[in-house]
Amino acid sequence: MYSLAIYLYMLCANVAALFGRKARLMMRGHRDTWRILRRAAGTDRYVWFHAASLGEFEQGRPLMERLRRERPGCKILLTFFSPSGYEVRKDYPVADIVCYLPFDTPLNARKFVRMARPEAAFFIKYEFWRNYVDVLHRRGIPVYSVSSIFREGQIFFRWYGCGYARVLRRFTHLFVQNEHSRQLLARLGVTDVTVVGDTRFDRVIDIMQAARPVPEAEAFAAVGGPVLVAGSTWPADEAFLLPYFNRRTDLKLIIAPHVVAPDHLAAIESALTRPSVRLSQATPESLAAAQCLIIDGYGLLSSIYRYATLAYVGGGFGAGIHNVPEAAVYGCPVLIGPNNRKFREAQALLECGGCREVDGGEAFARAVDGWLADPAALRAAGRAAAGYIRGNAGAADAVFRHCFS
Repeated sequence: MYSLAIYLYMLCANVAALFGRKARLMMRGHRDTWRILRRAAGTDRYVWFHAASLGEFEQGRPLMERLRRERPGCKILLTFFSPSGYEVRKDYPVADIVCYLPFDTPLNARKFVRMARPEAAFFIKYEFWRNYVDVLHRRGIPVYSVSSIFREGQIFFRWYGCGYARVLRRFTHLFVQNEHSRQLLARLGVTDVTVVGDTRFDRVIDIMQAARPVPEAEAFAAVGGPVLVAGSTWPADEAFLLPYFNRRTDLKLIIAPHVVAPDHLAAIESALTRPSVRLSQATPESLAAAQCLIIDGYGLLSSIYRYATLAYVGGGFGAGIHNVPEAAVYGCPVLIGPNNRKFREAQALLECGGCREVDGGEAFARAVDGWLADPAALRAAGRAAAGYIRGNAGAADAVFRHCFS
């Protein structure tokens, strides 16, 4: 039944490839995988990491980079399922091979494992491909689940999912994010489980430590006054952020919209009544005169949070909030929108006081006004945010010691 569902999914993906660029990239990438593996043919064996997309890649990245540092002779194979992961990270220098993972049919699974020659496999978070795991298990190749998290509503814990749940017993070990996940797995008789937390905490600390200064943002923030960094914002966020900033004349704003497109940047500028400058056009003179710095490029936000007195992380009035730990790691109090229930880190930060939820402009104004009027409360919230991140780091170290010591 499972394999039939995979074949049906393949058929749908092939049809979608006739009309959609993303599906077309994926199908082309699946075909290229066999060529890539043939080109790498030899006697080397690989430690295989599989991530569905970019978010899972970031969770596996601390493990890959530690493996590269501590065992430089190890060969690393990295696979993706989604184009949004592969197309961004296909040149990732830590991995010796980067390719797509073909659909999980029995034939593909046997062929892939035979050609890839893994000595161990790490599947990140929600990756439970039954045929691949079965082949690895039969060949005696250790297979691990990293940063996985389980909930009652998942198929494994429903009456009709008992057949698929058997895949969990094939894993050599599962490294889960929380105790609830361990308890759910125990109900299925799966006991090779360790609660280590989420490797994403290790990743945000690595990013912070490797972050380079952004001279323009540093010069902008140094002029004086509290600085609000609004990251990954959407129009629904900007609808109340920008009017508040226009009124609060002692506050400076660095805004990094999620979509950097000419019309979006122009809409932000037209909504501002105070002087602004785009990062790409900044000069010492324009930075000195500006009260809002607009980040009109990608890849800088994680470094820019260091200049924040407080931060707002966007997306909470749409599909869901973006990366809250990326700001919190700097000891920065964080504000988020209401669509945050599925984000475990956000929930924990709300509970410890390092973060506040706002449901619109009035709540946002109250939260910012309250923090800026009470420096001691602002500092306490920042300490709580940073403490939560650092207190939950160490998952990558625990996994590495268990698997490679």
